[in-house]
Amino acid sequence: MIRFEGVWTLEDRLDQIMRELAFEVPPGTAALTVRLSFVGGVIDLGCGGPDGFRGWSGGARDTYTIAADWATPGYLPGELEPGEWHVWLRLHRIPPDGTPYEVTVTLRDRAPERPETLTPPVVTDRPARRDGLPEPSGMRWFAGDLHAHTVHSDGTLTVPELAGLAVKQGLDFLAVTDHNTVSHHPELPGVSKHAGIVLVPGQEVTTDYGHANVFGDVGWVDFRRPAAEWDPGDGGVLSINHPLSGDCAWRHDVPPDARARHVELWHSSWWDRTWGAPLAWAALWRDDTVALGGSDFHDPSQHKTLGEPTTWVLAEDDSPDAVVAAIAAGRTAVTPGPRGGPILLRVGDELHALDADGTVLCGPDGRRAAVRGDRVTLPALGTGTHRLETDRNEVIALCG
Repeated sequence: MIRFEGVWTLEDRLDQIMRELAFEVPPGTAALTVRLSFVGGVIDLGCGGPDGFRGWSGGARDTYTIAADWATPGYLPGELEPGEWHVWLRLHRIPPDGTPYEVTVTLRDRAPERPETLTPPVVTDRPARRDGLPEPSGMRWFAGDLHAHTVHSDGTLTVPELAGLAVKQGLDFLAVTDHNTVSHHPELPGVSKHAGIVLVPGQEVTTDYGHANVFGDVGWVDFRRPAAEWDPGDGGVLSINHPLSGDCAWRHDVPPDARARHVELWHSSWWDRTWGAPLAWAALWRDDTVALGGSDFHDPSQHKTLGEPTTWVLAEDDSPDAVVAAIAAGRTAVTPGPRGGPILLRVGDELHALDADGTVLCGPDGRRAAVRGDRVTLPALGTGTHRLETDRNEVIALCG
């Protein structure tokens, strides 16, 4: 057993928030187990091997195991490469009097048995989809949620359980965005096929100064790098998450020419949508913002509901790649939920306001117009986010 112990101080955190504890893994090692204990504060936990990222659980766990054929959720299974490994620690919260800690690393020549996990059958009874939406030839509107977590980070549901709940909520797709890890990605195709729902590979790049979702199977994004370097490249989309949500608000300094176009403007924390601060933030961020929505679902016992809000995408087919491509192109809309109520959709240069009689259309350039009728087609008012409001300035629908 390898042991590290000491006291992290507030000065340590301010000097360098990410810390690495190095240890050697000899040839023939079948598994390793890391345990963290500390008193006071909050320390997040992860792991890196000689070939790079091997997992992250943040503050959700104090123990993890990595073996050839299984690993603790949040971590990548696989052969243990001989050489220098690191326990990753993020000094998330360190009080003025310091945080005593102990880390132990146990190396094994035989892998422990995989813990048994019991997952209920996937729910397959889906509510009727919303119909009558304007769809150009070869394309279709799909309803989904772009922000949800599982046991691979700090959620309480397995991937199959989360997929089953999404089907029950009437969603067509779901982005699974566990914190700072991609360990859930290998599960998604099989669960997607079994549950009958599109599961989009995602990750929530999570730091003390803000979070961002990355959509697409683009590999792990290193949250330790400056935010301006989180570009997922071709085939991926980066979106700033909940920019005004408490201690998770966006505070990274990103040059204007490196700012992401996509923003999770409608987050479950925006419970009073007469509060205009998210709209003001987005207008200052950049003038062609693409508005997205996400519930940030973790646990059925929370106040958050999967699919509230709902993000709609106009996609060519029901595949993860098509959903991500639609997001990248800005063919998106956001509503409070997947069924009923006013909705605002953009198709080309036209806006379609459905079931929105008596609302107000607001353009990105400040122009406003009353909506009269349940199926109204209007010209788009420029580039950027359009929205529907009530007569008391409550936001009830968004579109790209």
